[in-house]
Amino acid sequence: MKSMRYVVIGIGNYGSRIALEMAGRGAEVFAIDCVEEKVEEVADDIAIAVTLDSTDPKALRSQKLEEMDAAVVAIGDNFEATVLTTLNLLDLGIPRVIVRASGSHQERILRSLGVQEILAPEAEFASIVAERLMNPNLRGFLELPDDYEIAEIQAPAGVVGRSLGDIDLTARYDLRLITIRRTYDEGGEAKEHLIGIPRPDTTVEKTDTLVVFGTLGNVNRFLEVNE
Repeated sequence: MKSMRYVVIGIGNYGSRIALEMAGRGAEVFAIDCVEEKVEEVADDIAIAVTLDSTDPKALRSQKLEEMDAAVVAIGDNFEATVLTTLNLLDLGIPRVIVRASGSHQERILRSLGVQEILAPEAEFASIVAERLMNPNLRGFLELPDDYEIAEIQAPAGVVGRSLGDIDLTARYDLRLITIRRTYDEGGEAKEHLIGIPRPDTTVEKTDTLVVFGTLGNVNRFLEVNE
């Protein structure tokens, strides 16, 4: 899997855990906070740590963040700073901007700005956020004992147009397919339905999300082979 670059803005308890989790998995991580002490706490464990005001668009542009694969805005209590930082990142054209929200009101505001991925710290552990960031096809997962998980995987390019029998998740990847969530267009509106018990002759479509059971290692191997 190719090396990816990420920036985490807001290095409090939650943001620092995300940054350190990704760095521990070998990612190149850039951390930003306006409080120098917070930056110093993670500086030795990540690629780059910088103290600056992320609400200042000129300051952000000076760091060439447009070269990042994804950005996480994990600012805590200052929602105004979250909004301004998010707008600055969107203006830079970063492919994925993932933002922390506290409550449905903040989430609604962020979605109105065009943010597609929202973090709820009380529901999403840093390890799960890191895994989603480092595997863009991984839409979500439930961690289980003994390194097993139930993962939701956006169908990678290598399996689109192929039948489940041909892909053979069980024999080739030691993964068990639970179901498929399929998105389709209905009168200009995206709708989703479940293919409850997929058959071997079911063909995987581009908009499918595969729900599988297996180890994280085997999920990653499946994504790497079929990216």
